[in-house]
Amino acid sequence: MSIIAWIVLGLGAGLLANTVIPGKRSQGLILTCLIGIAGALGGGWAATKIFHVHTLHGFFNLSTWLTAIAGAVVLLLAYHLISGQTGNRSAHR
Repeated sequence: MSIIAWIVLGLGAGLLANTVIPGKRSQGLILTCLIGIAGALGGGWAATKIFHVHTLHGFFNLSTWLTAIAGAVVLLLAYHLISGQTGNRSAHR
């Protein structure tokens, strides 16, 4: 896949990962998308190196998307742990 495809995949993965994680988040759209891009690249690398799973078969391949979303979820959770944000929803919105 080209770098443009990875960026688009990362943007989508970051947004989908943001909906998977419960609670109120305040990191913003741009940071969510950047974390998604990093998660997509990191998830693809980890799947290839650690688990010997080749997820780079194409943009519309399900394993590519699942790997990218999983990588984005891991990075978003790590960001929330480091930044001290909690996953608790407030009683009043």
